[in-house]
Amino acid sequence: MRLRVGELARRTGLTVRTLHHYDEIGLLAPSQRSDSGYRLYSQADVQRLHAIQALRHMGLPLAHISELLGDDRLDPQHILSQQIHALDVQIQQATELRGRLALMRDGMVAGAAPDMGNWLETLALMSTYGKYFSAAELRRIFERWPLIESEWRPLIAQMDAAMRQSLPIDDPAVQKLTHRWMALLLEWMGGDMDLMDRWGHMYRQEPSTHNINDAPSSAMMAYVERAIALRMQVLQRHLTRAEMAQIGFVPLAHWQALEDEVTALLARGEAPDSPAALAAVAHWSRLMDQLCGHCPALRAKLLHAWTTEPLLQSSALLSLEVRAFIGHAAALPSPAPPQPQPPTLMALDPHAT
Repeated sequence: MRLRVGELARRTGLTVRTLHHYDEIGLLAPSQRSDSGYRLYSQADVQRLHAIQALRHMGLPLAHISELLGDDRLDPQHILSQQIHALDVQIQQATELRGRLALMRDGMVAGAAPDMGNWLETLALMSTYGKYFSAAELRRIFERWPLIESEWRPLIAQMDAAMRQSLPIDDPAVQKLTHRWMALLLEWMGGDMDLMDRWGHMYRQEPSTHNINDAPSSAMMAYVERAIALRMQVLQRHLTRAEMAQIGFVPLAHWQALEDEVTALLARGEAPDSPAALAAVAHWSRLMDQLCGHCPALRAKLLHAWTTEPLLQSSALLSLEVRAFIGHAAALPSPAPPQPQPPTLMALDPHAT
């Protein structure tokens, strides 16, 4: 089967003029002409045209394409592989651009029409974020923000008050705020330490991200980072870096639910060996499994650190009373399973009433 130039143009979406030009410069000469002089293109010609267009889409000039197609080593399979790679890159770039445009749109959809300053600020921030995160990662970060927003704002205010009082970073109040700070950040990033580290690195490197919405000031960030460093220094006396990286996260709301549960037991005067107390211990154990990745050795080390380090004790998320109650209940021996009782005389006598 051979195609005339008009039919080839129609079926490929090219113009007859383009095909004539390819013929004139020797890039794509028809393998045959009819008796009346019409250009006739074979399957091999169509295959060469596909290679030409594939290389054109990769941004190569016609002269370079002619050289490449003159190289016998450049077989059709290699050209197709190059085209697929070029399309993959284009798809990735287009997906990234779409993600960033969607973020800009979604960020503005609830507000008033932005003025020039809003546009410039948003573009600058998106450019800055783009140095550290993909559009998918940014969407994940922004979508998870509402999970901690209501707790983050008062935490910022409390940390600001601690700074104004010039409290030292080892003060129990500061360390408790620091513990909450770390827990909230981990919850925000979905437990992804790499994401959290990159966010912190971006914040340190990019002053334009400071004081945006509920972001801490640079002075507060420096204060908190020193408090975190002290906390990590204490933990490193008990855990290796690999073990610290193994620690997961438990949302603050889950610890608060346990705090409320045990506080209610204390208010009712429940005994540590009561079913309700044992249920609270089981609740605590599930949270610890989640925090330690179901690793008993890591749990034991972490508990030892919590009970021997005053700085960690004073900044625990659970109150001292709640921890004491759970510790007492957990230390009690498990109740023995009920033993079968010997049959009574009444049980042996089917006629007893």
